[in-house]
Amino acid sequence: MPQCICCKKESPLISSRIGVCLDCIHNRFSEVKQHLGEVHAQTRRGFQLPEIPPKDIQGVKCNLCVNECQIGEGKKGYCGLRESKGGKLFSLDGLLDWYYDPLPTNCVADWVCEGSKEIGFKNLAVFYGACSFDCLFCQNWHYKEYISRPRRTTPEESAEKVDDKTACICYFGGDPTPQLSHAIKTSELALEKTKGRTLRICWETNGTMNPSYLDRMAELSYNSNGCIKFDLKTFNENLNIALCGVTNKRTLENFASLVSLHKKRRNPPFLIASTLLIPGYIDREEVRNIVQFIASLDEEIPYSLLGFYPHFMMNDLPRTSRLQAEECLKAAKDVGLKRVHIGNLHLLT
Repeated sequence: MPQCICCKKESPLISSRIGVCLDCIHNRFSEVKQHLGEVHAQTRRGFQLPEIPPKDIQGVKCNLCVNECQIGEGKKGYCGLRESKGGKLFSLDGLLDWYYDPLPTNCVADWVCEGSKEIGFKNLAVFYGACSFDCLFCQNWHYKEYISRPRRTTPEESAEKVDDKTACICYFGGDPTPQLSHAIKTSELALEKTKGRTLRICWETNGTMNPSYLDRMAELSYNSNGCIKFDLKTFNENLNIALCGVTNKRTLENFASLVSLHKKRRNPPFLIASTLLIPGYIDREEVRNIVQFIASLDEEIPYSLLGFYPHFMMNDLPRTSRLQAEECLKAAKDVGLKRVHIGNLHLLT
């Protein structure tokens, strides 16, 4: 039976790879923070990624995301795609895979998106191979293996994938944040190419980008009837640091900043949120706190509760139970959120 290194409690809902229970993350964070930091560091070393966001006082500063790395000569940023050479910052953008998804598709927004009605059309799914977080439960952790790939895809090449049957582009990953310049340029080229017809620009993101980039993302999605889907992994900052490596303050600030646009265009919804229900860690109370935050902004923001499948460093946990999902759904509705949904039903036990 897995045991918490701090309180010595035993439970099947403690990930042995992490070794810390939820209660100790909440109530004894100062005691377990160093251990959790080493878990992240060890994981990242295996993929030749910096253990923490670099803060070299003589390095070049990157302002792309919340980590605001200061990258020393010949070193890389936390995402692995920013490199300092000769006192200048170079970006290794275009690290991605892509594929077509027939519509309707299994998207976080499929239950509220117009694309669910467009039978015969397709989504261009662009999967970016980098991230500004280090989630120990990542459902797409294989993106970390992309960093050694020599092949890069240009925005022009990506935009060429948009054909007459492509009704939307969805950027995800990893996360699009480290490669936003590439995604924005791809979107601009694709929209120019398809002028006069529908092409929605959509994003699935942890929301850690610099607000100036978020403004451009929002403009592209709002004007194209696309959406921005925020993965609100936690509300509690210590829990986010424990599970995802870094703070979630920028995520919450960026989410709140988009509400005014959402109120201008609720249908199809511009802003959508989701949370992965990780047994033992993302419980009913954490969901309640997330939902209270969302509802305080706008009770009409659509919110998806997603089933967890054991992956990466938390592959020893069970899948999300139907009971947990229904308890979280009830908590969300009790708070007053109007549009709540359980996704990934096939994963529930």
